[in-house]
This record gives sequence, C-alpha cells and structure tokens, in this order.
Amino acid sequence: MLTSPRPAQPSFDDLGTPLSEVTFVVLDLETTGAAPDSAAITEVGAVKYRAGELLGTFQTLVNPGVPIPPFITVLTGITEAMVLPAPPIDEVLPPLLEFIGGAVIVGHNVRFDCSFLDAALETRGYDRLAHRRVDTLGLARRLVRDEVPDLKLSTLARHLRVSVQPNHRALADARATAEVLHAMLERAGTLGVLGLDDLLELPTIRAHPSATKLRLTARLPRRPGVYLFKDRTGRVLYVGKAANLRSRVRSYFGGDDRKKVPQLLRETEAIDWIECADDLEASVREARLIRDLEPRFNRRGKGWRAYAYLKLTLGERFPRLSVVRDVRDDGALYLGPLHSSRAAQTVREAIESSVPLRRCNRRVARSAPITADTPCPPAQLGVASCPCRGHTAEDDYAAVVDAVVQGLRDEPALLLAPLEARMERLAREERFEEAALTRDRAAALSRALRRHRMLTWLRESGRMRFLTATGVVELVDGRLVLAGDTAALPFDAASHVTDRRDVGELLLVARWIERATGSGAARLLGATTAPASPRGGALPSYEIVSRRGMRRGR
Repeated sequence: MLTSPRPAQPSFDDLGTPLSEVTFVVLDLETTGAAPDSAAITEVGAVKYRAGELLGTFQTLVNPGVPIPPFITVLTGITEAMVLPAPPIDEVLPPLLEFIGGAVIVGHNVRFDCSFLDAALETRGYDRLAHRRVDTLGLARRLVRDEVPDLKLSTLARHLRVSVQPNHRALADARATAEVLHAMLERAGTLGVLGLDDLLELPTIRAHPSATKLRLTARLPRRPGVYLFKDRTGRVLYVGKAANLRSRVRSYFGGDDRKKVPQLLRETEAIDWIECADDLEASVREARLIRDLEPRFNRRGKGWRAYAYLKLTLGERFPRLSVVRDVRDDGALYLGPLHSSRAAQTVREAIESSVPLRRCNRRVARSAPITADTPCPPAQLGVASCPCRGHTAEDDYAAVVDAVVQGLRDEPALLLAPLEARMERLAREERFEEAALTRDRAAALSRALRRHRMLTWLRESGRMRFLTATGVVELVDGRLVLAGDTAALPFDAASHVTDRRDVGELLLVARWIERATGSGAARLLGATTAPASPRGGALPSYEIVSRRGMRRGR
C-alpha cells in the first residue's frame, strides 16, 4: 500500500509551537460537484507560508476524467478543453503530498477540500491525510461573525481588505484564504492565541461569553502545575492542577460545561500559577492550597470537614464503640478518620455484628455492682455482652475487648472472619438482603482498616527518598518536601492524629507510592524508619457474585 507523508504524533511541545514557527499550506480545490463520491477534482492550488513569508506555490489543472457540468464552467471558467491536456489526479497526488509535507493544512471550509483529497487518496491506495487542519471559516465564525453579513470567502476578503480577491480559481482562492488567515491571526493574538494549540482550540473557545478574558491566559506555560483563579480583590476563587497549564485553563473558556464555570469566569480577574516538576507535586500543592485557602468554587478537597472517627472507649469499665468528630488524648483507641459519620456508623455496626461488644451507652461506675435492672434490647436478644444483663463477667468482657483491639491494630481477620462466616451462611439460606447488608458492612470495615493502616504507616514512616524520571522525591512522615515550605519538618505528635486536613495529602502520597513503585516509575533510594509496607498485609474486599453466593477478593 502506498502511504502519504504522515506527520509525527504531536507532543505538547509540538502543539505549543509559536505561530511564527508553524508552516501552513493553504489549499483550495475546484471540482465538478459538491460530493467526492460523485464528483472529481478539476484544479488544485496551494501556497506555503511560514512567519508571513511565502515559501512556495503549487498550481495545476486536473483532468477529472468526467464531463464538467455547464454551471461549474460558468462558476469557475474551467472548460473541458482546458482540462483535457492536464494530468490526471494520479499524477498530481505525489507532488502535492510532497509540497504539503508535514505542514498544517489551511482552507476555507477545509473539510470540503480534504474530503476530495482523502477520497482520491483512498481510491488509489494512499492513507488519508493525518495533518492538523485550520479552517478559516471556523476562525471567522468566532472572530468576525458580528461584523459581516455572511462568512463567504469573498465577503471576508472585502471586509478584511486583502489584496487578492477570490474568483473560484484554485490558486487565487488559496492566496486570498492565506491573507484572510493572517488577518485572523492578528485578531486572535489579542485573545492570547500565540501557539498552534491555541489556534486549533479557538473555534470552540471563542464561543464562550467570557472569551475576552482569554488574555489572562497569554503567559501560562505548557507545563505541569497548579493554577489559581482570583477575583478583583485578589481573593482565590478556585484552585486546580494540570499536566499542561495553558491547555487546561483555556479549556474553561469552551470545553468545560460544568454549571459553576460561567460564574467563576465572570468573577475572575487574574490567573496565577505555580509550575511543578510532576503530577505528584501538582496534586500535593493543589491539596494544600485548597486546605489553607478554602476557595469558594472548590468542592473537592474540603471533605475533611465531614470526617468522623470510631472510638473504642478503653477508659471505661466496659468499653464500647461510639462515633465522634475529633480525637482526644483520653486513652481510647480511634479508627479513622472515616469519610463521614454515616461511614463510621457502618463500620461500628460491622464490628458489633462480629463481636458482642455492649451497645448501650449507660455509664458503669468503677465500683458499682453489675445489676440486671432493665437489659437493653441487644442484651435481651443475646447479641451483645452488656453489663445490664447482670451476668457479664468483667474478665470475659475484657477478652472481647482485647479481640477488638487486636483486630483493629494487627489481625483484621479476628473481625472479618465472623462476618464472612455470617455472610456465607445467610447466602446459603437464601436470605440475600441480610447477606448483602453483612457484605456491605464487611467491605466498609475492610476499607476503613486499610485506610487507617496506610495513614498510620505514613505518619510514622520517617524520611523516604524515591528516584523518579523528574528527579528525587523526598517524603517526611508521609508529606512531600517542597522547596520553600516547612514540609521537611516531621509532624507534630499531636497533629499526627488531630489534624484531619492533612489526610487528603497523605492519601495522595499513599496512592502515588503504590502506583509509582508498582509500575517501576519510582525506586526507593533510602528510608530512615519506614517499613517496606504497612503492617498486616492486604485486606479483602467483598462482592455478591450471584443470588446464591459471594466472593472474597483482594
């Protein structure tokens, strides 16, 4: 199969090429009709420009091999006598493709011209054109639509006062289109369109009502980093991260249809940014900025407000579980933080379904006798070892509490195994709703233990250094060390537990370690006190695979 010259896959750097360094081939075709499956090419005209300088011209009549309709002759002035001695398209395609090379193809309604070329290429065994394309019709629709009665090439040529008037001949129309392109580029420059990627996105971006603020993006780099939308007082409205700052921020002006975006752009008067070495740094900086600034338009990153903990009241005579908002230095055992009070309540129900902890909240004095006044409902049903039953030995209850402590700290199977057994029994009995409830509780407990274990490990991990493609990544107690901040200092002992706002960053780092080390993108160079991984091994997850069974996975 023959192949047409195919430009290399564009990278960020390619797409970010300044327009002054981009080579454009402006193309125009004359044809015998409007559809490539029933018409043929009669003339090809093309001009090649870079930085406004004419680099070359291509023009030839083409023998279409079919009669030219009279109305086409009237429109273009091309007669059958003119094309009879002309070369067929088979002979025209090779030099035309060589002339185009790897340039960006430009046309007025460029889809029409390229559709005829693609049809001719495919018929003769070539690949379709893979070149990037710029349509002056689309640019005009965004830049001058309100200034002209229509968007015909002749109308635009008159309005923009170009030196060549189109006359339905390929070369003249290509020259006129080239001058229209250059006039459009001048106008686009006022909107911050400076690179090829900007130009390709402009037909979509300019449709946004706040498109005049595109000028705020003119200096944004095509690098990973964090961006900040600010209002006229300098207050930060929104914080985000991107692999390509310029492309991501400009997408808000056309490609982002979230409901909050129009209001955000209306209030935005400045856009700042921080360049980052990689996605990890960008993610961490974003999390810290959202945590510290609490921007009004950010929703993600503020979930720490809803965090809750599951507390085992070891300071009580008969410890029990309760859901609390904060951690205190009271000798209790805390699990969390969990995403919400509801999530914490689900985990509590899972543990209480696994072991017979007391569920009532009566206060039991240290020296008070154990009575059987009015047992609580769980005690009456026999699912809880509550002192209110009157025959709960303290030593027996202490063994239950020890099992819970050990299950939360080191041996999760002590809590999960009873739930698995209950789940399987209920499934065998075809009590599927109860089995599903037990499964959900077991899954919630497994997730909570996994999350708590990872957070505890990171907070106690000391200093770790990883080698990546972008350099050395240094972590201290799970926090990324960034130049110019205090992250190199270990956590304060109290903030290890109580500052819920840091959980988001720790989870980001945990996911990065798992992903980067697993894929080989990062290699551990050294660690001070960090173990190789969190203690206890992997924890299971659960799912129902049919109405008659469940599966335990990892």
